[in-house]
Amino acid sequence: MDNMGIEDILMYDESLFQNINAFDPDYVPPNYNFRDTQMEAMAMSIRPAMRGGQPSNAIVLGSPATGKTTAIKKVFELVEKNTEKVVCVYINCQIHTTRFGIFSQIFKKMFGHLPPETGVPFSRIYDQIMQNLQKNEKSLVIALDDVNYLFQSNNANKIFYDMLRAYELYPGVRTSIFAILSDLEFKYAFDKNVNTVFIPQEINFPLYTYSEIEDILRDRVKAGFFPGVLSDDILEQVAMYTHENGDLRIGINLLKSCGNIAEASASREITQEHFDEAVDSLVSINVSETLSLLSDVERDLLKMIVDWDGVCKAGELAEMFKEKTNSSYASFNRTLDKLEFVRLIDTKFTGKGVRGNSREIILRFNPDEYNI
Repeated sequence: MDNMGIEDILMYDESLFQNINAFDPDYVPPNYNFRDTQMEAMAMSIRPAMRGGQPSNAIVLGSPATGKTTAIKKVFELVEKNTEKVVCVYINCQIHTTRFGIFSQIFKKMFGHLPPETGVPFSRIYDQIMQNLQKNEKSLVIALDDVNYLFQSNNANKIFYDMLRAYELYPGVRTSIFAILSDLEFKYAFDKNVNTVFIPQEINFPLYTYSEIEDILRDRVKAGFFPGVLSDDILEQVAMYTHENGDLRIGINLLKSCGNIAEASASREITQEHFDEAVDSLVSINVSETLSLLSDVERDLLKMIVDWDGVCKAGELAEMFKEKTNSSYASFNRTLDKLEFVRLIDTKFTGKGVRGNSREIILRFNPDEYNI
């Protein structure tokens, strides 16, 4: 048996990963960069509460994977390390969408356990939370991540009202909300009685630039892989792919996938072949995940584009879409914009046209990737 074969066997138990958790979606890197301005704005909103004043409300806006959740968790951590005066509660509204669910999470943070699920009216849980804040002279700051889910379940107005007008029933209680949004087209529409108390400042998280993406991914590589596993050349390709797709999570996922593929072939480093294979497998997963989030109308339009023969022009497509679905130009444009927003298609302008429909529509992936 030659030396190479023996080396492969020795490698079998070794890992390329120094810490595989560095590629998890909820991993919080020790040095969290490029979001100082936004974190300072968050801290400024909370700071009055640390001196017994009123914290401000904020809307935290940015595309997916621009660091909103990590930033708010970091700020909350720092606030709680430096004061007993402020209770910070982070809530993921994809998971908790009801008043009872959300206030149960606040209750858990304050009392160390969830309230009983049966037999206790909402008003009693609410009362215990507010009495406790009043008695201990503490402020409450709530981060509602993916707050648009509360509007889908029609609970948003009630929850915001309960939270922000608490001082009317419990004098001296100070509360504020950080509403975190990824869907930039989403318009927050509140009742009048909520609008008078929810006057937020906007904190924007722009997309990461190419060099920021490369730096963030390089940090993850250092934390996750052993030295020498991933070359600068492959790192640059991962960063380029991530930048083109506009989503940092894709890059982090791609790094992990490269490592798993290289490890499975008992390689000591990640090669070009491993990268190409990882990209291929990622495209299939991403497309099917995105497709599962589309509405029926969005799916119908995408199917028309996938089945289109020759160059697909928005004007002709709009006519066909209107005929088939009996909907308006505005609805067509909205649906087309959504498909572009979730990066299933690209559009390019080809000159002036009616209602902006002089666009040419290009599929981002091979037609057979769209399994509709």
